[in-house]
Amino acid sequence: MNGLIKEMEHYAEANNVPIIEKDSAEFIKKYIKLNDVKKVLELGTAIGYSAILMASTKDDVEVTTIERDEKKYREAVKNVNACELDKRIKLVFNDALDVNLVGQKFDLIFIDAAKGQYIKFFERFENYLNPGGVIITDNLKFHGLVKNKEAIQSKNVKGLVDKIEKYIDFLKGKEDYTTKFYDIGDGLSVSFRKNDENVKTID
Repeated sequence: MNGLIKEMEHYAEANNVPIIEKDSAEFIKKYIKLNDVKKVLELGTAIGYSAILMASTKDDVEVTTIERDEKKYREAVKNVNACELDKRIKLVFNDALDVNLVGQKFDLIFIDAAKGQYIKFFERFENYLNPGGVIITDNLKFHGLVKNKEAIQSKNVKGLVDKIEKYIDFLKGKEDYTTKFYDIGDGLSVSFRKNDENVKTID
């Protein structure tokens, strides 16, 4: 498994595919263990790197992961099969906003897809959260640019950073949720329903 993980890291670097930072992955794995997470929904598979890390945390973790880019999806299928995790990782080739998951509930929803759609993703999928479940969002620092907007020259990048800032404000303003922000990796948030006593948080 470790050899395959290394191969994925090399592939991601060589092909400019963004994958979760190691500190963030370790945080999520720790969270899965602490809260005995069994069902995970991931928005944004990329090459399957984070799905494989989450599924390998415990033998009873099942991951449903959604990817809309065909090349990345095919690479993810290859990697999941190579790690022999195809029984516990379900890969869905579609746009997350078009996927219907009626009847399914998850202990952890991991948002790591199109940054400009974060608010839509949260609003669409929060109803799929089990009691005691959390929504974890990655890339809230966006390579440090969220706190360093004056360094941005690209209008497109500035637009993305503006949307990430709006998402952070959206999380802070959600009266029915508590959100904790962590300065880990590229910035993480953990959101859970207020008064949900089943959630164990990481300081």
